[in-house]
Amino acid sequence: MAGGLLSLDRPPTLAYRPAMAEKFERHRQPWTPAELQKLHTLAKKGMGLKSIAKALTRTEESVKDRAKADGLSIAKLR
Repeated sequence: MAGGLLSLDRPPTLAYRPAMAEKFERHRQPWTPAELQKLHTLAKKGMGLKSIAKALTRTEESVKDRAKADGLSIAKLR
């Protein structure tokens, strides 16, 4: 196939998958004191979950779990 989209050395289902290492570069990394301070500051300012996650380069799930563990409430912006 033109453009090298189909690789003959692996099944076609794997031909389009991105490398997993790139996606989970920060997977399960501990929170730094600076990140925790920023989380607390942004949550107290009333920022939404998505904005906080982007600012911290963390997943929304990670931010939500950490905020809950620290007793913070995150604004539910729609």
